[in-house]
Amino acid sequence: MRKVPIVLIFLLILITGCMNAQEDNITVNVIGNPDANEILSLDSDANIFMFRDLIYKTGIDWVDELVLTPNEEIGEIKNQTSIAEDFVNGTSNVLPVGTKIYSSKEQKDILLVEIDGAILKYYALVEG
Repeated sequence: MRKVPIVLIFLLILITGCMNAQEDNITVNVIGNPDANEILSLDSDANIFMFRDLIYKTGIDWVDELVLTPNEEIGEIKNQTSIAEDFVNGTSNVLPVGTKIYSSKEQKDILLVEIDGAILKYYALVEG
């Protein structure tokens, strides 16, 4: 008869201990669009700019193969920096200040920039 309460107490302690251990091992994954810091830490030579709170990157093979037509001017590069933490809308790490940004007639997730007569295609880097 005395063994039943002792066994119950032991089980309660064991269950409580396991519950606390599980709570301590919870991992939270934050999902969101990549920022300049993340992109530049993965590829320090990446050619990127930030526009409308998204990072756009050029030099992506499948994007470069697309035939795209510039549509309308939608913005321009206002800042240039290699410091990822200083990126705000209109900032690039390579493009010079004053570079015009154009939408593409064919793709909404690709923006176009003309530099020295060449059209560069920048793809919006978004999560999932």
